[in-house]
Amino acid sequence: MSRGFIKEGDQEEIPMVPPRAYLPKGMPNYVTKEGLAALNKEREGLENERVTVSGNYIMSNFVDAKMKLLIARINTAVEVDMTKANKETVSFGAYVKYNGRTVRIVGVDEADFSKGLLSFISPVAKALVGKKVGDRFEIKVPKGTETIEVQGIWYEEQELTPAVISTEAKRSGEILNSKNVKKGFLDKLEMTPSVSIVKQDEVPRAEGARNDSVSIDFFTPDENIMEFLPVVNERGIIVGRALQMELHKGNKILHPAVHLHVINNKGVTIRKYWWHVAFGDTPEKTLKRKMQETLGITAIKPKLKKQYVRETKTEKELVYVYNLNSDENLLKTPEDKEYFDIFAKD
Repeated sequence: MSRGFIKEGDQEEIPMVPPRAYLPKGMPNYVTKEGLAALNKEREGLENERVTVSGNYIMSNFVDAKMKLLIARINTAVEVDMTKANKETVSFGAYVKYNGRTVRIVGVDEADFSKGLLSFISPVAKALVGKKVGDRFEIKVPKGTETIEVQGIWYEEQELTPAVISTEAKRSGEILNSKNVKKGFLDKLEMTPSVSIVKQDEVPRAEGARNDSVSIDFFTPDENIMEFLPVVNERGIIVGRALQMELHKGNKILHPAVHLHVINNKGVTIRKYWWHVAFGDTPEKTLKRKMQETLGITAIKPKLKKQYVRETKTEKELVYVYNLNSDENLLKTPEDKEYFDIFAKD
């Protein structure tokens, strides 16, 4: 995490910048031609942004902190000349087809598994390097081993196979490719703990409280590890953004979330729900949208009860707790300890 320069006495306004993609100490910062061009384009964008926010010292510090990290990457970049590669074996920059999926091995800042771009330090990429067409080998995955067969190697541009994260894959932390190839052998990612679900039979809803066109049988936060979430300070001021998967790797980068307690007319809490605040939303806006999309509630307004910082081994959240008075038979929620721990300090 990087901090920009700040004025004395303004410690609460320190802009916090998520770290760039992980690169082991002492490892060369290999990049493709396209990757180096992307880094330079990013620098141009930050230079323009610096001019735009010049009157706001908080955002200026934030941009400067991002620029410092970026410049370090550009200065250490080692562009690899693919024209000198052995075309019969896999090496950095190669397009590789294996198990029906075509990927490219690239630098850490270029990597995007959802687009088929694998970091050269990822387990699969390291296992592929040096292999030839027809080679078969096994790599370790969380559930045992996977057999990989190299089916093609190119150093000219090829169409990549995007990865698709299914609903079940989101919950279990597994990634499936677009052709439903065996799962578990892509880049190793640390996901948020999965939330178990409890199915519920459809029940009648009171008029004006639930939209019957919403056909959801159970509650799940609907997490998307590739979604950008806002990064905030403890006052809730947005100082940046980061991918959800980066925010749940133990970096302790503060980001907002909303908790909703549904209370019946007897004063008893009957349901508890939670969601991350979307980038560009206020906590209240995210909550109202999620209430409508997930619970079908539009006519009842929740009330803010409190806010606090919730910290675990994997994440750090600025939590906004809301109460909602309702006797509706809403979606059931999990009843395991892991789920209840989320609301322990509400």
